[in-house]
Amino acid sequence: MKSIDSIAQELEGYDPQALSATTVSTFLSRLVEPVTQHEAVGIFQALGRVLSHDVISPLSVPPHDNSAMDGYALDGAQLSNDSPLTLKIVGTALAGAAWRGTLSAGECVKIMTGSVMPKGLDTVVPQEFVTVHTEPVEVPAAASTGSARTESITISPNVLQAGDNRRKLGEDLMQGQTALKKGELLTPAALGLLASLGIQKVPVLRRLKVAYFSTGNELLSLGESPREGSVYDSNRYTVFGLLTRMGCEVIDMGLVRDEPALLEAAFSRAALEADAIITSGGVSVGEADYTKAIMKKLGDVAFWKIAMRPGRPMAVGRIPSTGSGQAGSSVLFGLPGNPVAVMVTFLAFVRPALLQMMGSTAAAPPLLKARSLEPLRKKPGRTEYQRGSVSTAPDGSLQVKITGNQGSGVLSSMVQANGLIVLHHTQGDVAPGDEVDVMMFDGVI
Repeated sequence: MKSIDSIAQELEGYDPQALSATTVSTFLSRLVEPVTQHEAVGIFQALGRVLSHDVISPLSVPPHDNSAMDGYALDGAQLSNDSPLTLKIVGTALAGAAWRGTLSAGECVKIMTGSVMPKGLDTVVPQEFVTVHTEPVEVPAAASTGSARTESITISPNVLQAGDNRRKLGEDLMQGQTALKKGELLTPAALGLLASLGIQKVPVLRRLKVAYFSTGNELLSLGESPREGSVYDSNRYTVFGLLTRMGCEVIDMGLVRDEPALLEAAFSRAALEADAIITSGGVSVGEADYTKAIMKKLGDVAFWKIAMRPGRPMAVGRIPSTGSGQAGSSVLFGLPGNPVAVMVTFLAFVRPALLQMMGSTAAAPPLLKARSLEPLRKKPGRTEYQRGSVSTAPDGSLQVKITGNQGSGVLSSMVQANGLIVLHHTQGDVAPGDEVDVMMFDGVI
């Protein structure tokens, strides 16, 4: 396990007093390591978990050629581009029950979606593409028990090609093929895929344990009466929501006052119980509290000034856990205290690092392009994350505008926004109509 100093020495131009957002991301990717313990869980418990092993398909999907339409199954070799084709209907193939008859030239079978394709047939014409004819059949009087009819269909030329509307055996997955790869986050679609393979339990990595607490004597817990100079702690609840959305096992340690003994006890307990520790507040230069001192006393910690807005101060490192016979360390993320800065630094840096610790191979969500509806002021030399409202323009392209006051304490701006406008390190002012990158919130916040 590399020390903070050794990682820093590997990074060209590393300066803890002026780190670029890109350098921070690179540093964190080298600091964290994935968990390795795994377990088997049922599909209903697997949503959002990370696969610990490849899942190999035990069967082919679909297990047989079948119809993709309600219509009529036929031998596509009979189709002609020059003249209509008339076929006699000699049976019906229903889903879940294969039709076992045999066909001669000029015959077809009525078929339902999902039904096994009868032997020798490779094409399905949708029922809306045919004309159905019903004709009476002469039956000897002695054998007659009522009226008899025969049905046929006529297919116009050039409406169908051989092989149309047939799902082939194994076109989704063949038996023995890798269905899902180690490191994949299990989505609703993945759960359906597992079920289609008849798999009831799936191997997943254990949940990542993350301990979180807020620091600051000015903070009030919910239920406390307001007092002069104090504010209610919101960070604890936004971070709880972010971690829960990620599927982490959250250890809520509440609000810890700026007292050395209390802080040391909180960090020590968190290091014993969690893979990662997240705090908010107490990492700025010149703050009159003990958080930084306790971090430094207990662990291998670096304090950064990041060239970004909002969210300049941040602490990262490891705090060892040596009590109760346990040896190891927890990764520390010391976030700034302002509510918006907490959320931005979490989304930009902490979330990708936690995904890596979870063993997930999921990449960061792609940045989308949107046209700015207004001028944006920006100084080169730092990365800015402005709260934005993204919408669809009349021409179908994306457009974005900021949500008003961009102060790092204006938490309502995060509620009004559906994404962050990412103005990169070397980027300058933005004119109306210029394209900018946006990081969407959907599925994250």
